Amino acid sequence: MIDQAWRATAGAQDSPFLLIADHASNRVPDDIDLGIAADLLNDHIAIDRGVAELGQALCAALNCPGIFANISRLVVDLNREEDAPHIIPHESDGHSIPGNAISPAARAARIARYWRPYHQHIADQIAAQRPRLLISLHSFTPQLQSKPEETRPWEIGILYNQDERAARQAIPALAAQGLCVGDQLPYSGKLLNATMNRHGEANGIAYLGLELRQDQITTPEGVARWAGILAPIIRGLKI
Repeated sequence: MIDQAWRATAGAQDSPFLLIADHASNRVPDDIDLGIAADLLNDHIAIDRGVAELGQALCAALNCPGIFANISRLVVDLNREEDAPHIIPHESDGHSIPGNAISPAARAARIARYWRPYHQHIADQIAAQRPRLLISLHSFTPQLQSKPEETRPWEIGILYNQDERAARQAIPALAAQGLCVGDQLPYSGKLLNATMNRHGEANGIAYLGLELRQDQITTPEGVARWAGILAPIIRGLKI
């Protein structure tokens, strides 16, 4: 596999939509040892489960390009600011990541190797395509191991920071279909919105921040259902 931070899905280059999935992969490069059990790479701490499949289905339904992470968020979290303390996490949901206890020089090299090219590729695609709407696709676990008392009943959450244009249309559209929708849930886009802040907010481009509960999209049937729900709503946004 090519050692790069993203993989692209083709679509109409004049599409008004560009889909971005920061946590769509659990790939760890051969020369990086995280020091964790292999089965944790299939856990939510390493990958947004179901996002790659749903993202591909949405790109096909909307005939739009997609940019998908090609490394695990445990290697470097692409949805963090470059100087964020946890961009290379030492711990996630109660699990230690000992292989990430690296020197400042190694940390800087890893960010330069993956984070910067990923975000440069997004910037280049935006400049070439000039999309009207960015679709930010993530998934969340129904329950954190480190917070067993916390319940997450929402089927889908909509996240945003200052730009609410798409969110304020999508939330009622989803609720009208009888879905359990979280407004700024299970966490707030005011606090966690790095990629959309950089490429959406900073450029005045509207965006729709989608957080699917992972158990909704880990089967082909679930992916098909949500692609069928989301594609018409995205097409109908007045941006």
